[in-house]
Amino acid sequence: MKVFIKFDFNSICNKVLEENLEKSGIKYKILGFGEVEFLEKVDNEKLNSFTNSLENYGIEIVENQKSILIQKIKDTIVDMVFNEETNVSVKSSVYLAEKLGHSYGYLSNIFSEVTYTSIENFIILQKIEYTKQLIISNQLSLTEIAFKLNYSSVAHLSSQFKNTTGITPSAFQRIIKQRREIASQKIN
Repeated sequence: MKVFIKFDFNSICNKVLEENLEKSGIKYKILGFGEVEFLEKVDNEKLNSFTNSLENYGIEIVENQKSILIQKIKDTIVDMVFNEETNVSVKSSVYLAEKLGHSYGYLSNIFSEVTYTSIENFIILQKIEYTKQLIISNQLSLTEIAFKLNYSSVAHLSSQFKNTTGITPSAFQRIIKQRREIASQKIN
């Protein structure tokens, strides 16, 4: 039997952090997505235990300033795209600059320097991933998805989807529908 799962990155990450911080015996406060303040001096043994426990989930502690800023940019973009409450009607460049307290030019330059891709490409990738999730959940039409993700039209969304995945959103919908039909036939 196959099931499709909808999940919230913020909730999952916070839950993993909370469980592992408590297991490591560290007093903490979660400040925001991907940002934790230790409320006590943490010895190396506890820190290593916490760091190792996070590695099982593909999570790592970021230590240098550039890497921290890149991670904040990525987290802000993921939050901007995936968060139901974040309805961004301003341009992403303005949103990022306001959220992170740096000029967009500075953020863009440092992001490109470290990741070898542009912020715009990263945003497109996140939007396409979210589009896939929304198509799989089968709750919104392509027109509603395009509107939700601030695309100027369904054609614009379709063009970016095809450039990123190699297939159109409609073809992706058909594939998902066929897989569901095959899965339901196997159950019966």
